[in-house]
Amino acid sequence: MISAKRNAHCGRLTVEDAGKKVVLCGWVSKRRDHGGLIFVDLRDRSGIVQVVADPETSGADFKVAEDIRNEYVVKVSGTIRLRDEATINPNLATGRIEVVADGIDVLNPAKTPPFYIQDDIDTDENLRLKYRYLDLRRPEMQRNLILRHKVTKLMRDYFDSRDFIEIETPMLCKSTPEGARDYLVPSRVNPGKFYALPQSPQIFKQILMVAGMERYFQIARCFRDEDLRADRQPEFTQLDIEMSFVEVDDILEMMEGLMQHIFKGALDRDIPAPFYRMTWDDAMNNYGSDKPDLRFEMPLFDATEVVKGSNFKVFNTVIENGGVVKGLVVKGYSAIPRRELDGLVEFVGIYGAKGLAWIQIQPDGSVKSPIAKFFSEEQMAKIVATAKAENNDLILMVADKWATTVQALGALRIEMAKRRNLIDLDKLAFLWVVDFPMFEYSEEDKRWVAMHHPFTMPREEDLDKLLTDPGKVYAKAYDMVLNGTEIGGGSIRIHRRDIQKKIFAAIGLTEEEAEQKFGFMMGAFEYGAPPHGGLAFGLDRLIMIMAKRDSIRDVIAFPKTQSASCLMTQAPDTVDDKQLRELHIRTRLLNKKE
Repeated sequence: MISAKRNAHCGRLTVEDAGKKVVLCGWVSKRRDHGGLIFVDLRDRSGIVQVVADPETSGADFKVAEDIRNEYVVKVSGTIRLRDEATINPNLATGRIEVVADGIDVLNPAKTPPFYIQDDIDTDENLRLKYRYLDLRRPEMQRNLILRHKVTKLMRDYFDSRDFIEIETPMLCKSTPEGARDYLVPSRVNPGKFYALPQSPQIFKQILMVAGMERYFQIARCFRDEDLRADRQPEFTQLDIEMSFVEVDDILEMMEGLMQHIFKGALDRDIPAPFYRMTWDDAMNNYGSDKPDLRFEMPLFDATEVVKGSNFKVFNTVIENGGVVKGLVVKGYSAIPRRELDGLVEFVGIYGAKGLAWIQIQPDGSVKSPIAKFFSEEQMAKIVATAKAENNDLILMVADKWATTVQALGALRIEMAKRRNLIDLDKLAFLWVVDFPMFEYSEEDKRWVAMHHPFTMPREEDLDKLLTDPGKVYAKAYDMVLNGTEIGGGSIRIHRRDIQKKIFAAIGLTEEEAEQKFGFMMGAFEYGAPPHGGLAFGLDRLIMIMAKRDSIRDVIAFPKTQSASCLMTQAPDTVDDKQLRELHIRTRLLNKKE
């Protein structure tokens, strides 16, 4: 048995350590028997080092080396030596050295894992989530969580140096259902009453501004009971920030500095500032998205006026009904196969578009298109000129209601960029989208709803439209976008009761409903609420981009599946009747036997 304690880490050993005696602990990543010599790749969180077991130096423990298998937990004592030039491994940080073992202890044997503990495995994600404790042993997953740790530390350092205070807000809150569904928690001591888990600390951080804290931040856990996608989880983490006595420019400048700080500190990337700013109207009209990816070109163009009055009834009917005709140009792709064009028609249909028109500009400048017969040469030339298309280019056009058209083309823009390999995966394209509409109309609820949230301050010039023309009210709201993903959003907040009342009225809340849900907040505004504003970053999304992953599940230690379940612990699960009785709850679900 090795009596000495661990005194070194596998991945931190260097050529300068040659000749030193070390005691290492870790997992067997790989074992190779070369007949007379056994080589073990020993792994801990810091990395991998090669251990050599030789019957002459390892003595009785050589038999231990013969018996160990992958993922056994072992303790090794030995001496570091330089490898022969012919055996250097350039793919390993410790590839110029090895540890000659003089002792090996098995701390715990291991069953054969259901998948390889290595990077870039082609394994079903559900299997990885079921055995998450094994998945997290893989170096790339550990790097992701180490990056997450570094980023959160850098965030805390940045705000601490700028006079912010980190304050925790409650996890058991009042349910105020606006937007996503709340997760509810029954109260045992208040029968029939429920807490809600917070969707964000929004109300509390505004109350902290009323309380005179002036600069607050928190790395907060939040919960939303909503349909899940690759970039969403039922529980997630956000960096929450609020500041008093600020305007939009103050907040944007502060957050640009934060991005520069964490990208430099965590990835050694220099981020230029100030970031480009684009209004919501321009983002939607030019890119079909309120979070445009600016790592490539391909803006949308508007051909409504150019095609008006042509012989193409489809376009004319759409325009007469108040719709638009817009399109985009795929450079150098006029030779697109017909089957791919047919597939693009189906693709835009997913987003509600009823069809897709295309124009192929041949190498000689002639036009090939099924709609060409409906346009004169002069009209077709105007379409091509409006699109700024050239020989060998492909023009794709959608005619529909404005919202449907820009949404379909925005998705098509991203799809074509992926197919044409136009996206530089190493590029970081930061962007502010500003001046969002204050409201959007919900066809489902038949009323106006807040596009961000109902605590956002409208622009002063739009205050008189709140109750007469809410669709034309713009907000002091802003989103930070990185590579086509919204990583943060915020606004200047309402700090006056009279304006907050008008917002609640605009979204259909009666005075009684507003008082019942938010009376404490509006009451606070009457006791000297300062002008204030803030922002929240989705930490999981940000780390996902920084780690170059496709899913936030790869940067969360224990994520849920798309059905909001944990495959490792089998949560959510049933509870026994005694627990339900204590909570004064009875379920309406019947088991199969009943």
